[in-house]
Amino acid sequence: MGKNIWCFFSFLTEAVILWQYTSTLFAAKRTAKKELTILCGLYFILFFVSFFNSKLLNVTLYSVFNFIFLITGYYMNAYSAFFHSSILTSVMILCEVMVYYIVRYFSPHFFERGENFHFLALFAIFSKLMFFTVIFILLHFLKGRQNRDERQDKSAFFLALIPITSVFVMVTFTKISDSCDLSPILNWMLTLSAVFLLTINLLIFGIEQYNRKKSLEFMEMQLLLQKESDSAQYYEMLLSQHENQSILIHDIKKHLQSINTLNDKREHDKINLYIHELMRSSDLKEVSQLCDHETLNAILTRYGLNCLDKHISFHADIRSGSIDFIADADITSLFGNLLDNAIEAAEHISDSFIEVSAYRREKTPFVVITVVNSSRKNPFDEQSGIQNTTKANKYKHGFGIKSIRKIVAKYHGNMQMYYNQESLTFHTIITVKQ
Repeated sequence: MGKNIWCFFSFLTEAVILWQYTSTLFAAKRTAKKELTILCGLYFILFFVSFFNSKLLNVTLYSVFNFIFLITGYYMNAYSAFFHSSILTSVMILCEVMVYYIVRYFSPHFFERGENFHFLALFAIFSKLMFFTVIFILLHFLKGRQNRDERQDKSAFFLALIPITSVFVMVTFTKISDSCDLSPILNWMLTLSAVFLLTINLLIFGIEQYNRKKSLEFMEMQLLLQKESDSAQYYEMLLSQHENQSILIHDIKKHLQSINTLNDKREHDKINLYIHELMRSSDLKEVSQLCDHETLNAILTRYGLNCLDKHISFHADIRSGSIDFIADADITSLFGNLLDNAIEAAEHISDSFIEVSAYRREKTPFVVITVVNSSRKNPFDEQSGIQNTTKANKYKHGFGIKSIRKIVAKYHGNMQMYYNQESLTFHTIITVKQ
């Protein structure tokens, strides 16, 4: 009975360590709930198979189930999944062998106690703590290789001291158990202390990873807000330029009168200089009129020129007065993120296009905003329905969609996205309420 309890405890700990390992290194395909369900199912099978007492079968299934969990739950190819599954299996075996010889060296009579509940507990906890320690150190190096362009956090070095010192504490526990004839109460206290020690290590690592993830998300959101702020300033500059252009056109009569005066005096050099100065003026640069909303017109003009450079056909149909109730900052974030995603999907595709429209439903307070763009492949995962990413770092994605959803919610609306396989187009339909 005691052996089964600690066998279950060992598999539970290995599952937690696997979860921390994969969630630290890789981007998940599925929701956390689905991943946890798959992980529990696989390790429950491992636990029941362990009743056959076949070490070869246990190790083989451990490696195979880790491979299945990696390939089905995370963005990676079969080669990478096989590599990391092999790493985990090798480290687990190595740690159990290491613990066996460490205990045998420091506590020569430890294994003579046979099936004693407390001795089984100490060995199981010691081996899993050693497994966690090696994986923790390995994660630090693998994460560093993944993020060579990012500044390394030196605090990870000090965190590594916690599991390393915990290993020393476990050596002390086994030495005490082997050297002293402890009372049942002290045996239980020692066993619970070992359990708490392993639990604390797992919790510290989990909390540290959670805080790191939230910090990264906060930083990315700050960068997104800064980008939107810069975009808003850019569009304000365009509006100012448009206003200056209108003033210049209004004053063109006076400029013509000045040129006529210089012509009467036959001062041709001054006339040429005057005309060249007017032609070089930034106020004479052409500004497209795609809609009657000044801010949105500046946004559409900018993205229209971007599409022209990338050979993407761009069409906008914004009905008059349809989006006047939306704040300029929200328009910048909403259409900026929508068009960023559309251009990213449509570029490098022949005869690609982007169509943007906004209109008010008759006799209702609702405005419908649609973006249709070319897309070579379905961005949604067929099984989970989760939108995939094409970014190199898969952690740093989704903030644009979050910003869009936030604005849609602000205006009591909803958003639908779907992919049309026949026309190879991606559709975004947003409905907001005035």
